[in-house]
Amino acid sequence: MKKFAIILLIFIGGNAMAQEDSIRFNFKELTPEEEYVIINKGTERPFTGKFNDHYKEGIYTCKRCGAHLYKSSAKFDGHCGWPSFDDEIDGAVKRVPDADGRRTEIICARCDAHLGHVFIGEGFTSKNTRHCVNSISMEFIPADSIDNDL
Repeated sequence: MKKFAIILLIFIGGNAMAQEDSIRFNFKELTPEEEYVIINKGTERPFTGKFNDHYKEGIYTCKRCGAHLYKSSAKFDGHCGWPSFDDEIDGAVKRVPDADGRRTEIICARCDAHLGHVFIGEGFTSKNTRHCVNSISMEFIPADSIDNDL
């Protein structure tokens, strides 16, 4: 009887965890190019991304899970070939040591999608921070589609 109860608890607990994961990790389907950057931590070619010279008001979101990452008010021209931001939405982006040992990678805090890298001390803005983000890792929601202030 004890074995049956343990097996039942494992089954019920495992099933609940699987349901939670499927809800929590409802990812968008990615193209092979998006997968290369977002999952395999690749980099799109500089000056080719659709958001490099994009300066409309709104919110930049994670391509993989839809989490809000950056407000358009934090975007600036970093002259690097990728969209640059000097601030993220609180709690939206995690910083982790890059595999190369020199840089700091930035990933989506919700789904761990690769976004790009963060650089400190370059002096481009008063915040002295540059999030260098792959356009392919993001989507954009225009301000007129959002209810709150940007």
